[in-house]
Amino acid sequence: MKPILLKLAGLQSYRESQEIRFDDLTETGLFGIFGPTGSGKSTLLDAITLAMYGKVERAVNGTQGIMNHAEDTLSVAFTFELMSAQGPRRYRVERRFKRAGGVSVNNTLSRFIAYTEDGEEVLADKVQDVTRCVEEYIGLKMDDFTRAVVLPQGKFAEFLSLKGSERRQMLQRLFHLEKYGDQLAQKLSRRVKDNDIALKSLEAEQQGLGDASAEALELVKLRLKEAIDHAEASRRELERVSREAEALNKTRELVIELRQRVNELEEMARQEPGIALLERKLRQASAAEALLPALTDWKEAVVEAEKRQKNAEQMAVLAASAAEAALVSVQADEQARQALSAEEPKLLLRIDQLEQALQLERDTEVLRTERERLAVELAHSEQTLAEHAAGLVKEQELQTRGLKRQQELQQELK
Repeated sequence: MKPILLKLAGLQSYRESQEIRFDDLTETGLFGIFGPTGSGKSTLLDAITLAMYGKVERAVNGTQGIMNHAEDTLSVAFTFELMSAQGPRRYRVERRFKRAGGVSVNNTLSRFIAYTEDGEEVLADKVQDVTRCVEEYIGLKMDDFTRAVVLPQGKFAEFLSLKGSERRQMLQRLFHLEKYGDQLAQKLSRRVKDNDIALKSLEAEQQGLGDASAEALELVKLRLKEAIDHAEASRRELERVSREAEALNKTRELVIELRQRVNELEEMARQEPGIALLERKLRQASAAEALLPALTDWKEAVVEAEKRQKNAEQMAVLAASAAEAALVSVQADEQARQALSAEEPKLLLRIDQLEQALQLERDTEVLRTERERLAVELAHSEQTLAEHAAGLVKEQELQTRGLKRQQELQQELK
């Protein structure tokens, strides 16, 4: 605990409000409180004790005995720091007393406040709760505090003359050694009782065993040694057999894996006809691609045929118009019919050519699609073949290692 600030008023000779800033006093290290007898040195320690525990042990008539006779109120506020795992934490304890009549003093205010990043937080505001918070955070009760921290005048000899149990309990509370003190004593006491019970049980069992002479004990020790030797030999044999079994299991795993690789190689061999078929289709697709210029010429011929067909249709329209205009003229009608008859074979030939061109274009598109699909399948087959080849190499290495390991194991077994 590190004192920071003490405020008091109405306490013994300190009638008016006083402040003592310990953080200023401790800037250069240790400090001392000096003065003649009766100047109020011990009163400062009484103020700290009163703030923290609500009473002063050396007060004759309780709080009334330390209140200034000319004042009706007494107030103390003590700010201090405690170290924790998160760093230093600051707290403040406040108490206020008021005279009630001439014979009693009442505690009118008690608060235990913690300084946080958001400001001040009141942890307790009742007399008993404040005292309990002080004991919990400080870890000392009032008797321990006055004996170890604020030792009043004339009490040093009393501290030295404490009984063993009282001194032990106080030191346990000071240094949190309960688990090494009373708790350890209780645990040892239970252990002693358990050992006594076990001893009595063994004594009863020994009585029921009969002969317990030195010769019998030596014979038992000899048999025990033989049993231990036999157990050690059995353990070594078990370890040897376990190692051999582990080695055989590894060999068996390698053989199984080798068989799997052989099966995969056979499966790859079965897939070779399919791969050859894909290669043949790819070649056909390449040949179809070579026909692409001829297809282009066919398309141009189709376009030219369409143009000629349109011209023929226009001529037919003109001829029909002429026929209508020349209904009165049989000769003109006959000539128009002859022209149409002469043009009809050409038109039929163009129509046939167009149909052939369209069919060729559809066949070419089918061949292009088939070629693209075959190219994808061929790439996938080449990749699969490369992977299988790599796996085959690895399997051959594993097979070689497995055969080598098997020969070593056979040599070891021999």
